[in-house]
Amino acid sequence: MKKSHTIFCDIDGTLFEYRKFESYETSKVKVLEGVKEKLDQWMASGHMIILTTARPEYLRNHTEKELKESELVYDELIMGIERGPRVLINDCDPQKAGKRAIGVNLERNQGFSLENWENFGL
Repeated sequence: MKKSHTIFCDIDGTLFEYRKFESYETSKVKVLEGVKEKLDQWMASGHMIILTTARPEYLRNHTEKELKESELVYDELIMGIERGPRVLINDCDPQKAGKRAIGVNLERNQGFSLENWENFGL
């Protein structure tokens, strides 16, 4: 049986069209193309989806409301991470081939139009 992946995914500019912190509560959120469908597919396939964001903790309720109203599925939400580069560090199992940590960089506001998710095991 193939083990499920843990997918760490940024919110603003990746799932939602990018907006500045100051405008979150006064502007309408826009879900980017292909995002809802891909998140639904990943969830149905048993993958764990952890959303990450630099949004400050005081915006948690508002962020959860936007995610719910947009019908975006996820397992966990981590708020307040730094805006700089994100690094994922993981070990490799010497008994199994393949990488255990993968990085995917998408162009801001382009959604999940990447057609070759299979290259990442997704």
